[in-house]
Amino acid sequence: MKITVDNTCIGCGLCVGICPAVFEMKNGKSVVKAAATDKDFKKSECKEAAEACPVNAIKIA
Repeated sequence: MKITVDNTCIGCGLCVGICPAVFEMKNGKSVVKAAATDKDFKKSECKEAAEACPVNAIKIA
């Protein structure tokens, strides 16, 4: 599974609040943590974070 945050991110922080094991804020935008593992990605919170993103910046493949 691969999770990405594209450049449409507006930095609202919802994803970090929902799934802090995978997302963090850097320079006012959300990024996937470098230390996040496949085990972290499989959590249902990742899908919830993607669905909550107001600009659909989170992609799960």
